[in-house]
Amino acid sequence: MTDNQIVDSSFTSVINAPIDTIDIPQWCFTLPESEYRGCSPAHIAAGFTTAPDGRRMSINVEIIGGSLMVQHYVETLGDKDHLILDSDSDVYTPSGRTSIHVTWELSVKEVAKGKCEFTNRVRSYATEEMMTFLARQGIPFDQFRAQRQPASIAHNQGETPLFAASIERAALRKDR
Repeated sequence: MTDNQIVDSSFTSVINAPIDTIDIPQWCFTLPESEYRGCSPAHIAAGFTTAPDGRRMSINVEIIGGSLMVQHYVETLGDKDHLILDSDSDVYTPSGRTSIHVTWELSVKEVAKGKCEFTNRVRSYATEEMMTFLARQGIPFDQFRAQRQPASIAHNQGETPLFAASIERAALRKDR
C-alpha cells in the first residue's frame, strides 16, 4: 500500500456465460441507470460521455460511508475481458467538498466452459486536496484510512455479485 492509498479491495463472483459473449467495456458504457441502481442501494445515478481527449467516460454517483461521490471514470484499458477506469472523484462530506482518486478494475477469466470468474477491484488514493482537507480538520490520515476502509470494502463486496449478474444478463442477451 502506498502512503496515500486508502483502500485496495477485490472481490470475485461467478458469471455463468461463455467468455466470448462477455464484453465488459460494452456493458459499462451502455449500462442503463436503472441497472446501475439495482447493483447497490448506495448507487444513485450513472451515465456515460467522453473525456476531453475523446476517451470513453462513465459517470457514477453513489454514497459510500455517508459521503456523496461523483466519479468521472475515464477508460485507461478497454479489452473485452479487462477494463480499467481512473477517476478524480468529487467527494461531498458534512465538512465540505474534496477529491479522491479511484482506480476501478473489472476483469473476467474463464474457469470452465460457459463459466467465468469476475473480479471487481477498487483502489482509492487521497489526493493532495484531500490531504489538505484532512489536515485543516486535524484528522490524521491513518485515522481517516482506518475509518474509511470498512465502508469502502463493504460497498465493493456487496456490489460485486450484482455487477456479475448484470454482466451475465448482458452477455446472454440475444440482441447483443
